[in-house]
Amino acid sequence: MSLRRSKWSIVLFTAMMVLVMAVSAQAYREGQECAYRGWMPGMPEPNTLTEAEKAAGWILLYDGGDELGPYWRGFRSTTPPAGWKAMGGCIVRISGGGDLMTVFPIENFELKLEWAVEPGGNSGIIWRVNPNIGGAPYETGPEMQILDDVRHADGSNPLTSAGSDYGMYARPDNRVVYPPYEFNRVHIIVNGAHVTYYLNDIKVVEYELWSDDWYERLSQSKFTAWPGYGMQKEGHIVLQDHGDIVWFRNIKIRQLP
Repeated sequence: MSLRRSKWSIVLFTAMMVLVMAVSAQAYREGQECAYRGWMPGMPEPNTLTEAEKAAGWILLYDGGDELGPYWRGFRSTTPPAGWKAMGGCIVRISGGGDLMTVFPIENFELKLEWAVEPGGNSGIIWRVNPNIGGAPYETGPEMQILDDVRHADGSNPLTSAGSDYGMYARPDNRVVYPPYEFNRVHIIVNGAHVTYYLNDIKVVEYELWSDDWYERLSQSKFTAWPGYGMQKEGHIVLQDHGDIVWFRNIKIRQLP
């Protein structure tokens, strides 16, 4: 193959990939190809609970319908922010308006969900949030980072890359994050002081709240500015509005003893 032909092949391939990304973005914005993206026959239906999950006490926080449902509100409001929509079987942050928060606080829990971001996207899952303290959820609640590691500057730092406990516990240097528009699986377990994060079935973070190690890391972080950070024994779950388009599906939680 000549150099000129090879060069044009690369240009054509690049143009095709850009077109595919643009079509995917448009389809997502229109609420298409969301709930079933990556789904294969034989897998559980999206946004449902198995009989075993029901028996184990799991609650579905979004049923895949055209409404967000009864479990969500704003950080400082009784209704969900206008920028969050139920579309195509996903909860989507499509425009501004603030963070989305559960209506109920919870102490010890397991949370499972799947997320996808647009290119360069940034968001987070913040837990044990006290809406009566501070001006933002991250002033009280630790955060599991959601990020396009490749295109966002925070992805170059393990302390702020996807799956990290933002600013406190780094994700190991491994490639466990899927590209934009592909869904990543999250499993967060918070039981007393013990915290564990899984990203795409790989354990990425584990630590003890209020341990000597935790306090040492806290002293070197930006969170020292907020005395309520990480000190709540129970609180709300928050999906962060960080200015980018983010999709969530298969959101389920169960309370632990």
